[in-house]
Amino acid sequence: MSRNTFFSSKKYLLTLVFAVWCGLIAFGNEQHGTMDTIQSHPTDTAHSLVAIHAETAEHSEEKAFSASEMILEHIGDSHDWHLWGHTSLHLPVILYTNKGLECFSSGKFDHGHANYTGKHYTYALREEKIVPITATGEIDASATVIDFSITKNVASMFLSVAVLLIIFITVASAYKKRSGMAPKGLQSLLEPIILFVRDEIARPNIGHRYAKFMPFLLTVFFFIWINNLLGLVPFFPGGANLTGNIAVTLVLGVITFLVTNLNGNKYYWKHIFAPDVPLWLYPIMLVVEIIGVISKPFALVVRLFANITAGHIIVLSLIALIFIFKSMAIAPVSIAFVLFMDVLELLVAFLQAFIFTMLSALFIGTAVEEHNH
Repeated sequence: MSRNTFFSSKKYLLTLVFAVWCGLIAFGNEQHGTMDTIQSHPTDTAHSLVAIHAETAEHSEEKAFSASEMILEHIGDSHDWHLWGHTSLHLPVILYTNKGLECFSSGKFDHGHANYTGKHYTYALREEKIVPITATGEIDASATVIDFSITKNVASMFLSVAVLLIIFITVASAYKKRSGMAPKGLQSLLEPIILFVRDEIARPNIGHRYAKFMPFLLTVFFFIWINNLLGLVPFFPGGANLTGNIAVTLVLGVITFLVTNLNGNKYYWKHIFAPDVPLWLYPIMLVVEIIGVISKPFALVVRLFANITAGHIIVLSLIALIFIFKSMAIAPVSIAFVLFMDVLELLVAFLQAFIFTMLSALFIGTAVEEHNH
């Protein structure tokens, strides 16, 4: 029977209306019976509601873990430096506003759960960014705030600089005291590395003028290497992702760019602005050479940032598998891969410092190379 025939027949139409009416009555009786049950057995119903609430809470608690949030939290910067458990080292907050300077401890934010009212504005910590807010909790558009806070990455950088100063001052004083004698202690540990940078990086790529750039190359090499190693330490004073921060690698790339171009000789600039090519090809070559000058340090920036960040993400992802599967059976496999990746990251930490320093020396070498070479 077609649909039109069905609805044109009064008998079938009355049957359909009766069925819908019976269904509505049954639904109403079911709801009424449920209310009667709640009223007649309030204790049992309360227990049932508590059980349902507990189950819902447990279910939402299970959904609370987010691998992406955990990974981004660990590789990102922070205004607190985690020590153990719920204990953190609160770092100083330094804000320059359009009404004046404000300084206070990041502990005032209680890990982002509280706001802080200062002399000029009320501040909130949102996604590790300090923003001025109004009484209603919205961002205050009339306020101008520049953040000069000592964050986790900044504190880690100060720590690595202190380690570098201690190492090199100790080694330098040892060379003065033990002039002409065999190296000893820390001196004997660092001398092969310093000779490696000189003989395998500086001399082959820069040439006879390498000595002028050795302080820069050694500083860059040890700064990157030490911070790479500190980033692999999972507890204080390690754990900061300094060389995985694009701002830090950008500054290192800009320094290499400045050192290269400020020491460039006339042949270097002639090759860029007056290359020996046919006249019709000159406009194209000029653009290509200028792009090359900019892209060389940019490649250093992205390579260091991407490799260090990728290593941390892989390790954290392997650890997150334990919480994603919610099974201890996956723990041995996950930990085994984490240990393997950590050993590999030790090699990557040295390799990235070596590559950055070698390419920096190569760029400097092209800038100071004499024409007859």
